[in-house]
Amino acid sequence: MLKYDLNLELLPGGFIFKFHINKIKQIKYRRVYITMNNTTYSAKKGEVESKWYIIDAANKPLGRVATEAARLLRGKHKPTFTPNIDMGDHVIIINCNDVILTGNKLNQKVYRHHSGYIGGMKEISAKVMLEKNPEKAMTLAVKGMLPHNSLGRQSLKKLRVYAGAEHENQAQKPEVWEVSK
Repeated sequence: MLKYDLNLELLPGGFIFKFHINKIKQIKYRRVYITMNNTTYSAKKGEVESKWYIIDAANKPLGRVATEAARLLRGKHKPTFTPNIDMGDHVIIINCNDVILTGNKLNQKVYRHHSGYIGGMKEISAKVMLEKNPEKAMTLAVKGMLPHNSLGRQSLKKLRVYAGAEHENQAQKPEVWEVSK
């Protein structure tokens, strides 16, 4: 039999406990009843460290790049993810003018917004949007995948989108984040 630090005999077979033992309830019939510490880790605002990541969107679907960017901005890739704290990292997306839309979305997808006045509906097709302003198309895709509250607005400020391969954030030394095709 295996002995623990508290000189208690454990179950036959010599099992080693690899978790934190909060307290031992009782020992009865050579069985050890253990309760675990059921506390969830919650990150504090001051404990969060943010990195810089760069995503190359060339020849990749718009939605795939946007979901990875939203995941990084939200901080869901971190093991200490806390939903009510801005845990996200800074994200730079380059080559947005080379992004692709799958299927027939290039011709069928329409971006709409309203001015607030009667008859003020504005529509622009995805083809025109990607030709004129590909940064806005990527930003709108990422914005739709973030929470629609103050936390999402705060996370969106950490996003930088560029149409070409050049960006002005070399001083932050961003790490490359790969996105599958």
